[in-house]
Amino acid sequence: MARGDSGRIVIEVEPEMKRRLYSALALSGSTLKDWFLEKAAEFCADAGQLPLFPRSELPPRSQAARVRRFPNWHPSSVGGL
Repeated sequence: MARGDSGRIVIEVEPEMKRRLYSALALSGSTLKDWFLEKAAEFCADAGQLPLFPRSELPPRSQAARVRRFPNWHPSSVGGL
């Protein structure tokens, strides 16, 4: 994918993923830009650190963790996210 000098980032995703992402963002009261900037900053900050445990050894995130992060989240409200 081409990388230009503008501040624009363009990606192509499946329509269903786009729908689910926007639904989850709406429930959390966030925007795609705000979410992306937060995740990008976390990723860049962690990029130089080696993980303590391989991802395959980490337990799956619990529903409780999702609810803390997205207080209005419920599986039935976004098609079982």
